[in-house]
Amino acid sequence: MWNHTKITDKLSIKIPIIQAGMAGGITTPELVAAVSNAGGLGMIGAGYMTPEKLESDIQKIKELTSKPFGVNLFVPEHPAVIQEEIERANQLLEPIRQMLVIEKKKDVPQINTSVFDEQIQIVLKYEVPVCSFTFGIPQREIIHQLKNNGIVTIGTATTVKEAILNEEAGMDMIVVQGSDAGGHRGSFAGSFDDSMIGTMALIPQVADHVSIPIIAAGGIMDGRGVLASLVLGAQAVQMGTAFLTCIESGANELHKEAILNGTEEQAVITSAFSGKPARGLKNEFIIKMKEHEDALPAYPIQNMLTQDIRSEAAKQKNKEWMSLWCGQNPRLSKNLHAAELIETIINQIEEIISNFPLIKG
Repeated sequence: MWNHTKITDKLSIKIPIIQAGMAGGITTPELVAAVSNAGGLGMIGAGYMTPEKLESDIQKIKELTSKPFGVNLFVPEHPAVIQEEIERANQLLEPIRQMLVIEKKKDVPQINTSVFDEQIQIVLKYEVPVCSFTFGIPQREIIHQLKNNGIVTIGTATTVKEAILNEEAGMDMIVVQGSDAGGHRGSFAGSFDDSMIGTMALIPQVADHVSIPIIAAGGIMDGRGVLASLVLGAQAVQMGTAFLTCIESGANELHKEAILNGTEEQAVITSAFSGKPARGLKNEFIIKMKEHEDALPAYPIQNMLTQDIRSEAAKQKNKEWMSLWCGQNPRLSKNLHAAELIETIINQIEEIISNFPLIKG
């Protein structure tokens, strides 16, 4: 059967669908638990979470489901803090702050990499079944520690080279993330431009070069995308944008509405919000900052500098200054309960298979 794969066996789930660990408050305990209860794997997007918030969410999810779930973490990055870049970025951002009536930014962003280590300890403490990583590969000692405690480890790759590096590091499986994906992609071993490979082109190439199971991600929104990914060599799929517009999602309603009414031409790449290229729906902020992108500080410094703008814009219900992360298939988005979305996907796959006798079973 299509829904029985190496990954469903390894993760003890019923269907090969993983809800992406989207950071920034999208992955509420209700969303994560709903996906897991429906037979998939719900994931906490803990990239920006404090250790206290992560611990609280894990506890809440354990109250809502007895099924497996996971945590996604951002591998820390250590960019150079260049004061001139920060000052220049603040000068560009100041007119937007004034328009939104935000106080002038005075403090220099501080990068705290110790949070990552605390997050790992919480994952171990609560024996979270799955831990995935984005923006690089953690130290081998961390991977071994997780695996020795029975926790399945998942890396992220945007090229064949990155997939091989994940396998060599000891990951159990890999999310293979195509350029169709919304938000930030997990590129780490080469330039972003070199990693702009579409999902359907990337899956079979990675499948031919690694022996561990792969999870397709990027632009997958319905049963057609799921089945195509499995045919091309994936053992499961990871879906972000599709779950972002679900009723249980913690995404701002303006963000959901923008995706539900969005088109593929609007989903553009920008580094203006965070200093790292990400795909989102075009708005005034992206347009205004486009010509200055090359001069902005690297991630996560720029992300810290724009946090007050994004937060205040959301409070003022002004989507023109919010980061509206979205994959390339917004026309396929739906506003359903997570369980309904999964049921719709399953039914669509079953219908496709019934119409093609050669791929039955």
